Amino acid sequence: MITLAFDTATDRCTVAATDGAGVAHRFVDGARRHAGALLGLLDETLLELGAKPGDIGRLIVADGPGSFTGLRVAAAVAKALAWRRQLEWRVVPSLLARAAAHAPPGGGKVLALSDALRGELFAGCWYVTPTSVERAGPAPRAMPPASLASWTPVDVVVGSIPPPLIAAVASAAGREPITGEAALPDARTLLALLNIAAATTLVVNPAGWEPDYGRPAEAQVVWERAHGRELPPAPGIAR
Repeated sequence: MITLAFDTATDRCTVAATDGAGVAHRFVDGARRHAGALLGLLDETLLELGAKPGDIGRLIVADGPGSFTGLRVAAAVAKALAWRRQLEWRVVPSLLARAAAHAPPGGGKVLALSDALRGELFAGCWYVTPTSVERAGPAPRAMPPASLASWTPVDVVVGSIPPPLIAAVASAAGREPITGEAALPDARTLLALLNIAAATTLVVNPAGWEPDYGRPAEAQVVWERAHGRELPPAPGIAR
């Protein structure tokens, strides 16, 4: 049986798969490339293991918060894979995956961040050990850097942080954040989280599942600002 994992919540689209013996991994950078690249990355990853889509028995997806478009791409592909199949589908908060990848060897409190645009960051904090995870504080949400002080003290700060905000993050969190290439998501972490109690959530209604966008899409915000009112829902869709 193949276990497939992918994370499209940030500018990096990352895919990993395992057959229980080996692990294959692919990624591509650039938020505008996710829609065109994800299926090809899935095929390459499966091919490395000598597998095909029909061999997938378990799926684990990072479910946000993050890029609206990236998460929509992940949702569409995950639902297509799960459609009318006996597939175990689990999800993990994108920021938890980032936190787990950077937890101290003996465990610790990790604050994970990603760019939320408009001068804000998506933020979430967890106590992570080699065998467990426990959320520290509220669910992941968007906030200005100064508000990160509410989670201190922490052992590690990591994330995709716009350069103009790095100094403010360090000041509020009391630690220099891990940024750059080292901080980017890796779908192999999602595979590892399957072995940690309470790290994943089973999707019981694939057709109705939606990712955690963290906030309205940027296009919606721009429209509402320009028109001075809430964007009306599409016909047949409640908000």
